[in-house]
Amino acid sequence: MSQTVDRALSILPLLAEGPANLEQVAARLDVHKSTALRLLRTLHEHGMVYRQADQRYRLGARLFALAQQAMENLDIREIAHPHLAELNAACGHTVHLAVHEEGEVLYIDKVESRYPVRMYSRIGKPVAITVAAVAKLLLADLPEPERRAVAERLDYPRYTSRSTPDATAFLAELAKVREQGWATDLGGHEESINCVAAPVRGAEGRVVAAMSVSAPNVVVSADELLSLLPRVRRTAEAISAEYTGQPARPQHPPQQPRNKRAAP
Repeated sequence: MSQTVDRALSILPLLAEGPANLEQVAARLDVHKSTALRLLRTLHEHGMVYRQADQRYRLGARLFALAQQAMENLDIREIAHPHLAELNAACGHTVHLAVHEEGEVLYIDKVESRYPVRMYSRIGKPVAITVAAVAKLLLADLPEPERRAVAERLDYPRYTSRSTPDATAFLAELAKVREQGWATDLGGHEESINCVAAPVRGAEGRVVAAMSVSAPNVVVSADELLSLLPRVRRTAEAISAEYTGQPARPQHPPQQPRNKRAAP
């Protein structure tokens, strides 16, 4: 990278910490004030920085507009699909990607199991919101008042004996999911299907999507599926890193989840 470009780009994270004057910018870059001024003027001309009345510089509106436009043009499905396919190739099970839109949680991508026994889920179809692992992750990330409002207006169908029975149980499950950072559906929707899911996060750490691995218990047991949780989480972290343009952050090894065959 050219030294001039490198120095100019170094100004942006400095100003992200707060407004700075010419002397502070020059000192941080370890350059003469005339060099710093030339860089700041160029960035100002392009709207990347703004000079305030007190002669300090801050990040400019053009930079925020570009960031917003870039995020709006990102296709989470396009970014995630190669990662989902890689996970599917490694484990052989059905892999889903879901988002929360207009009160529903929808599958936006699916990589089919390589086994003859397959799930009936399809892209564009809403999930069973009170039991699905991806739904729990997406709703758990909502602010507490919104979580409570959603839980109280939902119906709670008894798909199986392990289905979430009511709003109180659902809110307790969402609180647990929010704390641990992953979710399961162990026979809550279909008696014979188990699922483990992890969140995909955006630039501010909010959950923008959720991905899951599902399999029937005639193929693998719930315990065997739960053993895939570390790999599922790593896949979700890789998608998050590519989506935000940030390097993946290593996580502490998660505690091995216990297979409690209770209502999820």
